[in-house]
Amino acid sequence: MNVSTPCVKICVIDQVTGYCIGCGRTGAEIAQWPFMPEDERRSLMETFPARLKGMTSREARGGRTRERVRQRQR
Repeated sequence: MNVSTPCVKICVIDQVTGYCIGCGRTGAEIAQWPFMPEDERRSLMETFPARLKGMTSREARGGRTRERVRQRQR
């Protein structure tokens, strides 16, 4: 059984928003993801683009940007 996931293998929680800078989930959502019903996962995934768009700047969170992390993975 395939489980829908927004994971892009960039697992860093933004200390300001509490969202993962890679996928937009909270730590609690990440932990519960395998146990959530598929419809709940899909519903949550619709909120992630807005979460990521509102992500704090690199300077504000004191870390790397998603784009820089992705470039390092290539």
